[in-house]
Amino acid sequence: MKIITWNCQGAFRKKADFILPQRPDILVVQECEHPDKLVFSSTAQRPNDFLWLGDNRNKGLGVFSYSDYKFQLLDQHNADLKIISPISVTGGQLDFTLFAIWANNRNDPDGQYVEQVWKAVNHYDHLLNSGLTILTGDFNSNKIWDKPRRVGNHSHVVDRLAEKNIFSVYHKHLEQEQGKESHPTFFLYRNKNKPYHLDYFFVSADLIDKIDSFEIGTYEHWITHSDHIPLTTTFKL
Repeated sequence: MKIITWNCQGAFRKKADFILPQRPDILVVQECEHPDKLVFSSTAQRPNDFLWLGDNRNKGLGVFSYSDYKFQLLDQHNADLKIISPISVTGGQLDFTLFAIWANNRNDPDGQYVEQVWKAVNHYDHLLNSGLTILTGDFNSNKIWDKPRRVGNHSHVVDRLAEKNIFSVYHKHLEQEQGKESHPTFFLYRNKNKPYHLDYFFVSADLIDKIDSFEIGTYEHWITHSDHIPLTTTFKL
C-alpha cells in the first residue's frame, strides 16, 4: 500500500499528471479545488473513490483512491477543526482510520495552524485509541516555532500522539530529531534558501514495522509544480 501526501499549491487538475506516475493507492492533496472544478486531462487516471472537504472551492482537501480502498467520512467529524478529517478506509488489504490533514483555519482566534491539530488529537482521542491509524498531510508546523508557554504547540502534538503509540514515520525511519530535520518539505516562495519541514506522516506503532519505504521528493523535480514536496510511505502488507 502506497500513500502519498502533497500540498499541490492549487490547480490540482493541471498537476495530476505529474504525481499520478508515482502510482499511489491513496493520494491526499492539500489546496485541491472543489470536485466541480476538477476537470482532468485525458491522460490522467480517474480515481476509484474520492472525498473533498473545505469551505473554499478553490483550495480544499482532496483524498483520492487509485486502488480498491473506499472512503467514508466518520460521523464524529468536527467541521470546525480545519481541516483535520477522520476517514474510515476499507476494501483493500488493510482497514484503518486515516486523518487527512491541512491545518489552516484563519478564523480560529486560538491559532491557525498546529493549534488545529492539537484540538483534533484531543477531540478525536477515542479514535486514536482504536485500531490502525494514519495521520498525514500539511501540518503547517515545526518544533522550531514552539511557544513554550502556549498549550498546543508542535511538541505537545508530537508528545500527545506518542502517548497513543503514534509516531512520525520520517523521524523514526530516518532517525531524525524534531526541529532538526535534514529534509525540507516546503520552500517559502519556492526559494531553495528558505526551506522548512511542515508535512508529516504519523502512524500507529503496529504499522511502523510494516513500512517498506519512505521518500521525500526533491526540490529540483517538484518546485515547478508547488512550494511543497510530496511525501510517500509504502507499507508491506
